[in-house]
Amino acid sequence: MEIAIIGFVCTFVLIFFQMPIALALASVGIVGYGMLMGLKPTLSMIATTTQNNTLVYSLTVLPLFILMGNVVAGARISNDLYRAAQMLVGRRRGSLALATVVSCGGFGAVTGSSTATAATMGRVAIPSMRECGYADSLSAASVAAGGTLGILIPPSIILVIYGVATQTHIGELFAAGLVPGIIGIGGYLLAVLWTVWRDPSKAPLGPAIERGEMLPLLRGVLPIVLLFGLVMGGIYSGLFTATEAAGIGALGACVLAVLKRSLSAGDFRRILRQTVEVTCSLFAIILGAAFFAEFINLSGIHEGLRDLVQNSGLPPAAVIALIIAIYVLLGCVLESLSIILLTIPIFFPVIVGLGYDPVWFGIIVVVVTEIGLITPPIGVNLFIIRAVFPDIPMRTVVSGVMPFIVADIVRVALLAALPVLSLWLPTLLFR
Repeated sequence: MEIAIIGFVCTFVLIFFQMPIALALASVGIVGYGMLMGLKPTLSMIATTTQNNTLVYSLTVLPLFILMGNVVAGARISNDLYRAAQMLVGRRRGSLALATVVSCGGFGAVTGSSTATAATMGRVAIPSMRECGYADSLSAASVAAGGTLGILIPPSIILVIYGVATQTHIGELFAAGLVPGIIGIGGYLLAVLWTVWRDPSKAPLGPAIERGEMLPLLRGVLPIVLLFGLVMGGIYSGLFTATEAAGIGALGACVLAVLKRSLSAGDFRRILRQTVEVTCSLFAIILGAAFFAEFINLSGIHEGLRDLVQNSGLPPAAVIALIIAIYVLLGCVLESLSIILLTIPIFFPVIVGLGYDPVWFGIIVVVVTEIGLITPPIGVNLFIIRAVFPDIPMRTVVSGVMPFIVADIVRVALLAALPVLSLWLPTLLFR
């Protein structure tokens, strides 16, 4: 157990000094395994683990969903979604910030990526809000927080990775993420309304949309809504698997981009190159995490932790609260994928041993790591906003995002106290 703790410390140090997470996980995992088992078993483990974690059919959803998201982002469909969201929320104080949250939810549902949602919607929404006199704190915060919805609302890349790592049904995870995602949107809308109520000067009345604009807006977003409905509806109905749905989604996004005539041949080549680069980096991370998990499993730390929990006399609810607190603290210093891949080998066996549903735990983990995306000092979405708009001070972004963090904490408490919010839909559709 001691060697596992040393391994964790070494991994955190390597990541802190900006070593790529894939290399940090792989190096610590291989060296630790070698110290416990010797050279020949370690070489055998490397070969077996590489084969078992790369030649996996379910992983084909990753490049396909990434391609789908990249095509949608490149085709500038986000502009249509934003204008449609404006029409949906109407003309009221703070309407553009409300529209930003709604459109981030829609765009995140299509792309499955929080970083892509924050970067893309930031370029669309923040200039519009600035023109209307919105405070930068509210503008930046609504994009940064709204962008986190991409990590949960299906199809989510993080949920796919969690499902592969824990052998949990990806379709059930997608279904389980839908209701918490809607709750998240509602919480962020309340955060905007509270901010505007507290200081009306931060958000003047939004611009009105002419009646003649409504029909073209609906026509613009209808194809992408239908594509999302086809992909997710097919999974939920059992018509096709998550992998088949990813293929249909990628093909459908390419067809929409061609019909929209918004992408050139050069744009398609750039999108394909980006998809390959992101896919390779994710596969490297998954493989590094697999080496690290082999070391952790061999060290027996999860068994020791499980025995400690069972003999501590703590009720299961207290154990869950402690794990959530650990995730919140880790979210302050690590990005979401690192947190999940580092901690799942330890916490997942404990959760299963306590009798909790792995689908529910997956949603809890993802929602808690969402908080890390907007939590200083390493909130990834905060830095994305700063990268896209360097003239907005980080202090301004952080001050604006606090009500959204409170909304997320309330959501975590609800999901932890009421597992039915996560499990109702997957139970209805798959069990």
